[in-house]
Amino acid sequence: MQASTRSRLTLTCILITILLDMIGVGIIVPVLPELLEELTGGSVADAAVIGGYLVFAYAFMQFVFSPILGNLSDRFGRRPVLLLSLLGLTFDYLMMSIAPFVWYLFVGRIIAGIAGAALATATAYMADITPPHKRTQRFGLIGAAFGLGFIIGPVIGGELGEIGPRVPFFAAAGLAFANFLFGLLVLPESLPKTSRRKFDIRRANPLGAVLALKKYPSVLWLLGVLFFFQLSAQALPTVFSYFTVEMFNFSSSAIGRTLGGFGLGFAISQALLAGPLSRGMGEPAVAMIGLLAAVTAFAGIAFAADVYHLYLFILVGTISGLAPPAINGVLSRQVPDNSQGELQGAVNAASSLATIIGPLAATQIFSYYTTSPGAHDYFPGAPFIAASASVAVALLLFAFAAWRFELGHRPSIADHPHAPEIPPPGQVRVPPIDEDERYNDPPRR
Repeated sequence: MQASTRSRLTLTCILITILLDMIGVGIIVPVLPELLEELTGGSVADAAVIGGYLVFAYAFMQFVFSPILGNLSDRFGRRPVLLLSLLGLTFDYLMMSIAPFVWYLFVGRIIAGIAGAALATATAYMADITPPHKRTQRFGLIGAAFGLGFIIGPVIGGELGEIGPRVPFFAAAGLAFANFLFGLLVLPESLPKTSRRKFDIRRANPLGAVLALKKYPSVLWLLGVLFFFQLSAQALPTVFSYFTVEMFNFSSSAIGRTLGGFGLGFAISQALLAGPLSRGMGEPAVAMIGLLAAVTAFAGIAFAADVYHLYLFILVGTISGLAPPAINGVLSRQVPDNSQGELQGAVNAASSLATIIGPLAATQIFSYYTTSPGAHDYFPGAPFIAASASVAVALLLFAFAAWRFELGHRPSIADHPHAPEIPPPGQVRVPPIDEDERYNDPPRR
């Protein structure tokens, strides 16, 4: 098999792995409230409170274990970490499908949070098999697979939930195990043994992961950018449904279609636009466009006077999908290849911390500004103003980092990996190695 063909197959394998993983997560979303009501015998409000704690447990485990799995993948390779994580997800879904008590769900979510932290490993895998000048486009494909899974999963889960609230959990377990078998049989190792480094527990924790990267000052600023961006992103999945019911009397199907349309547009921005725009404009410029779109969209949603204005700013918000892959592309250039797992572990930890804080903050703000409809400070859009302000902070941090560390430097034609090197008069140089070729053939198992 030719190297280019093998590279495309490997790329397809890792994207399918991420897609199936996210479909499995999305399948359980529509039926979790019903299952909680069944187990507790309480109301929907009671189920929502427990559901919030389940989200907290999941996000907290991701925050703690993302750096651990990232560092383990730098030591032992990406493949074993990914495969063990898929087995962990299988066990989680099985526990939730047979759960006789609520505490079973918490145990399952804790395991899922640990296993779900392997997204950092998948991103590091992508960095392993991709030359630096193509990473923004490839990271965009990861984001698209991630988003597409969340679009497809809830639809499947909703249909299966008509049979029974536990059926989607069995389906998710089967999907996770099928994903494990797929990876076991098809997915090669991407990190050669010569590029691995020793595992250091001092670096394998959220704070240690950040401190270990302090020798790359630009990374710390960019992690701050991702944190504030992800913090704002929690507003849509957390309070959008309540906001649209309060303001526009949306039905559940209208909420689902709107969020599904946003997810599809977001995925298209990441998969189809981020790469070409980055090649033409540079990654920093594309990241700035995405961040500006998010600032505008959240502020517009907050003040939307009718559904037409709401849909307009939802459409603007889809452009914000340009930001994550462009920022990730810039980040991946700041560290050597054998630290990509550690870097992505720190990235995932920052995102998980935002996932811990964001939903709690958004729901508290929404509750405060909607408890008294006749009050002077009644403003259901307040969480989206907070989200817009959070993205504005991310935008300022990124602008400073781009200026301070010259992230906006666009390589000349001579810097391109395919460009021939012109020797000075009287000297003969060996032609440079094709950088694409180096990444086309990941190490075999």
